[in-house]
Amino acid sequence: MALLINAKCINCDMCVPECPNEAIYMGKKIYQIDPAKCTECVGHYDTPTCVSVCPIDCIKPDPTHKESLDELAQKYVALTTD
Repeated sequence: MALLINAKCINCDMCVPECPNEAIYMGKKIYQIDPAKCTECVGHYDTPTCVSVCPIDCIKPDPTHKESLDELAQKYVALTTD
């Protein structure tokens, strides 16, 4: 499933450069994750790098965007091919 950044975010900027799909952007108050671009790093890394670098553990699975590993892999292919 896609990830989301919850209200505990302190806008530390650690996650933005880690996202290989450029899915993380500044929202009105905190960073947000575009679920259409988030593959949980499937196709790039073994684990989501944004989660790994977040100092306050505010990046969690988004229950409104549940996707299987196969669906995330298909999204990766769609995002990385012309």
